[in-house]
Amino acid sequence: MGIAGGSEDNLVSRLVAEDKTPWYKKHNLTLLYLLMFPTCIGIEMTSGFDSSMMNGLQAVATWQEFFGHPRKTILGLLSALYSLGSMAALPLVPITADKLGRRWAIIIGTLFMILGAGLQTGSKNFAMFVIARFFLGFGIPFCIVAASSMIGELSYPKERARLGSLFNASWFIGAIVAAGVTLGTFSMPNDWAWRIPSVLQICPSLLQIAFIWFLPESPRWLVAHGRNEEAFALLVKYHAEGDVNSEIVKAEYAEIEKTLELERETNKQGWSALFSTPGMRKRVFVASFLGLATQWSGNGLTSYFLSPILDNVGITDNRQKNLINLSMTCWGFINASIFALTMPRLKRRPVYLTCTISLTLVFTGWTIASARYAINKDLNASRAVIAFIFLYSPFYNMAYNALTYTYLVEIFPYSARAKGVSIFQWFGRCAGFFNQFVNPIGIGNAGWKYYISYVVFLLFEVVFVFFMFPETSGKSLEELAFLFEGDIRAEQEKRVEEQVNDAHIPVSPVSELAKDKEAGHVQHLDNKP
Repeated sequence: MGIAGGSEDNLVSRLVAEDKTPWYKKHNLTLLYLLMFPTCIGIEMTSGFDSSMMNGLQAVATWQEFFGHPRKTILGLLSALYSLGSMAALPLVPITADKLGRRWAIIIGTLFMILGAGLQTGSKNFAMFVIARFFLGFGIPFCIVAASSMIGELSYPKERARLGSLFNASWFIGAIVAAGVTLGTFSMPNDWAWRIPSVLQICPSLLQIAFIWFLPESPRWLVAHGRNEEAFALLVKYHAEGDVNSEIVKAEYAEIEKTLELERETNKQGWSALFSTPGMRKRVFVASFLGLATQWSGNGLTSYFLSPILDNVGITDNRQKNLINLSMTCWGFINASIFALTMPRLKRRPVYLTCTISLTLVFTGWTIASARYAINKDLNASRAVIAFIFLYSPFYNMAYNALTYTYLVEIFPYSARAKGVSIFQWFGRCAGFFNQFVNPIGIGNAGWKYYISYVVFLLFEVVFVFFMFPETSGKSLEELAFLFEGDIRAEQEKRVEEQVNDAHIPVSPVSELAKDKEAGHVQHLDNKP
């Protein structure tokens, strides 16, 4: 089967577009997604649980008493140690994910998070609680970087963006559980009011460690490590329901093999590869911006410091605070899930522009309402702040939640993907550490005036997205591997065309695919499609 080199859409994109069979009618693919779901949602659940739990614990009297009513710097330190742990881990994350594989990176990160949650539950003093939060933060980037890459690399191309978006939306599942638990325990008269939420933080990690053993490794990672037959067998099993003559699988495999071959020829290895060409530097610039934007768009205020924000607008009752926290996380889960299912169908740049412009307008209104309450104690202004907080959620989630990991996986080629997502995580964790340490101080000292800094940064986000964000929708990962390198893209298409026309597939008598054929699970090579 020949292809026309240089066409607007490559062979994989065209074949996938012609495939009208829904994923739920493909038994092996459905099984893959069912195994992927609990593994990957557990990871984002941990992040969401931690954020919502720390919000809720600030309205738990026994937690406040146990740790001496932390405020400003101490409160910031308690939250920021989570980000500091992540920053310490990030140099090791891409090495682990690229050398040992996506699955082992998730396993290693999960073990650190189980250790952290255990120490947090059994904390005897402030120092032990802080160390526990460091270990929790140390483990999470291993899981997030590896899982976001695995989702993009394992998924059938048609569902890749939607699954990546649902991965991030699952943050709210953990947040809802934590908000509900702290609402149920906050009035307990002993330390179990905060120890119960802490011990339940282990549950998402147990979910990950239970299901990760049933997930296959990324086919890109397998090809990169010379295990081509296993990679082809995996694509046949999950993307073609066992049909070794599938044109989609042949084209997918050819793209993966030839793209990785070109990446080795044209890109340097190691961290220096991220800065070796103009295209790679632009990718790093976009990833760095996204790391800052996902934390400095005002979301850090409501994620970790909702309690002092509500204090500033006259809401001081602990039960009411926990109810608002729970309501906000439920609302976030609803709109984030809707956007995860719909936004990936749209072009990326318009969605990001709509997101940043809307956030700027909403946060400006939030700041004005906060100022009015601070000046004249206007009850309507207090209600307006709550309304703006709830309005903020869908505009943030439409892009920064629904598209960010999808977009990062798309703009980076395989050889730099784990490093690129790690760069995003590093800037995000640095921004989060700054926010978590500085936000309580800023809110305590400057009140509503502190919000102006976020309005200014949101204006910068609008400008950056307009001038710097490339469009990536509707293309395969290999087609996007040389998004900024047009001359290499032409060579890539030529090599893929040659391999597809050659009809070579990597099967030998000892391969896993051959074993599957003998067991009757895969069609024989001579069978007609």
